[in-house]
Amino acid sequence: MTAAPARAPGPAAYRALMAFQRETEALAQVAQRLGWDQETMMPRGAAAQRGDEMAALEGVLHARRSDPRVAMWLAEAEGPGAAGAAQLRLIRRMHDRAAKVPGDLAKAIARETSTAQGIWAAARASDDPAAFLPALDRVLGLKRQEAAALARGGDPYDALLDDFEPGADSARVVALFDRMRPRLVALRAAVLGRPAPAPLRGRFPAEGQLRLAREVAGVFGYDWDRGRLDLAVHPFSSGSASDVRITTRVAEDDPFNCLCSTIHETGHAAYEQGIDAGFALTPLGQGVSMGVHESQSRILENQLGRSRPFAGWLFGRMRAVFGDAGADDAEGFYAAMNRVQAGFVRTEADEVHYNLHVMLRFDLERALVRGDLSVRDLEAAWNDRYRADFGVAVPRPSLGMLQDVHWAVGLFGYFPTYTLGNLYAGCLHAAMRRDLPALDEALAAGDAGPATAWLQRHVRRWGGLTAPDDLIAAACGAAPTEAPLLDYLEAKFGALYAL
Repeated sequence: MTAAPARAPGPAAYRALMAFQRETEALAQVAQRLGWDQETMMPRGAAAQRGDEMAALEGVLHARRSDPRVAMWLAEAEGPGAAGAAQLRLIRRMHDRAAKVPGDLAKAIARETSTAQGIWAAARASDDPAAFLPALDRVLGLKRQEAAALARGGDPYDALLDDFEPGADSARVVALFDRMRPRLVALRAAVLGRPAPAPLRGRFPAEGQLRLAREVAGVFGYDWDRGRLDLAVHPFSSGSASDVRITTRVAEDDPFNCLCSTIHETGHAAYEQGIDAGFALTPLGQGVSMGVHESQSRILENQLGRSRPFAGWLFGRMRAVFGDAGADDAEGFYAAMNRVQAGFVRTEADEVHYNLHVMLRFDLERALVRGDLSVRDLEAAWNDRYRADFGVAVPRPSLGMLQDVHWAVGLFGYFPTYTLGNLYAGCLHAAMRRDLPALDEALAAGDAGPATAWLQRHVRRWGGLTAPDDLIAAACGAAPTEAPLLDYLEAKFGALYAL
């Protein structure tokens, strides 16, 4: 007969719990590194083995997160101060969620999503959705099981959304989208009724783009001693604390694809690098939610990176690197960088269209999770909705239902956080402008330091200490709403298009 573990009340229980949690967090970082390798360097023939590796590691992680000793320590522990109380709150949340999901299901999801990622990438490259649908159907079936286990009779989609944005639910998202859509549609109609600025002309070799991407990432605060830049089909950021990696992609006729993706992922990475070092390898040592995470990437990419003063600086750097920036002057470059068009790819979308892309995906994935839409009907549903929302037909699947990796890797419930991130970014930008009256002068000189220092003080360093809405409210002095974002968009594009 095995003896029961010794009970360790108060501070001793807290120390035992945190030591156990630190190892769990370290193993989770190893899993992230395997995912990074799979999307950047892994040989294609290793896909099946990588699926087994991910499943094995997920089995270990799930067993630790649902370990009965965690519940015992939580019942006994006394966390020191606000940070200790927050650690206990987050560990309790992880434990409660893990305990609801069978271990075999967690392993199956890890194995299937790892394998499906490679199938998706190949299907996207060959524009062959039929090659991907069976894998997507298996992933969706497993995620539905997970959602049902977590929801316990509640809304299954909300159970998945809560994993990315704690406290959010589809009712809140639907209400937000209903408020945003009329102003976005009206702005789009007004802008598209005006002459479009010229796009950049010419070709921009990959080597020069990547050299400039590294420079721009540094301008926005990326610590190269704790990171690296690689290429991926779908750009992403991975890791935390002292190992945070970013990826980008290159199109030689569109340098904004590379540069804006790099700035976006730098926002994610700089958030992780900026969290208080004392929180490393604990639940507080990561972004508090994906909405807040997206706020850090979107504000760098859009309100700062696509601003007129920063575009003027970047125009000069483009000429220095390529000899020709593809535009006659800085104003033409700025207009090209903010050109509004009904494109197909979300990650390349202008600020006016971007949230409309998210709304489409939210409705489709919610229907998939709830069983109102089958995988076999997804492509037709996507194409019909896209034509209705954007007024153009999707020419090929890689520009439609195959463009995003999220569903292949099981990230159902993630998409709404992009718009929540835009909303938070709008609030943060308005507050930043109030606090930094000389911000434009700094950006025009290629100096994002005042902006990134402001974000460090108000958002990044706190990690998971404060709930998302509370964090943004404390930074901005008011509860977050969509108004600052919509006001910013109308002012920016109204001026740019002489509305």
